Amino acid sequence: MDKKRLDFRLWHWLHAFVVLGLMGTILLRKTFLSWRTNSELIIQNLSDINIVVTAGQAKDLAKAIRAPMWEWHIILGYALTALVIWRIALFFTENGSKKYKNFSGESLHKKLVIFSYIGIYAIILFMTISGQVLNFKSELGLDKGLAGDIKDIHEFVFFYGVLVFVPLHILGVIYAEVTSESGLVSNMINGKTNNKLR
Repeated sequence: MDKKRLDFRLWHWLHAFVVLGLMGTILLRKTFLSWRTNSELIIQNLSDINIVVTAGQAKDLAKAIRAPMWEWHIILGYALTALVIWRIALFFTENGSKKYKNFSGESLHKKLVIFSYIGIYAIILFMTISGQVLNFKSELGLDKGLAGDIKDIHEFVFFYGVLVFVPLHILGVIYAEVTSESGLVSNMINGKTNNKLR
């Protein structure tokens, strides 16, 4: 097991924090902070105290409630963009691309792991670019139809890429810890290999 450099470890944990934060904002948007669900609750609860609002007003109120959460999504999107740039820079360091260049002698399992990382990096790169395009759609002069299409693809890739990879990654790490790569997590935390566990 290779010793993990501090810059890679720092990048990994910041990336994990940001991706989990982004996942949290999306899941909140689709569940507890859904404007469709909350606008119906607003209409119903206000009517109980004899206040009548239109569907449009209720929608605006529901979107205002979730606005701070959406601001966090944008902030975390900027952070992810910075982390993607950092990871690209790390790729060009001495150890940054080593495992992606010379893996012909690796086991099938290792090759699959490497290809899965290449896949998730491509997905994260797409999510970053498409997210920033959506964030700056007015400045870029995108029409509503094209912006809607990009948003649909952005969400599709999230649900069938990121949302699938993260739990698989966690399960894969657990599997590696209890089988062939004991000490993998501690190596990613402190950079030391634990030969006693191997």
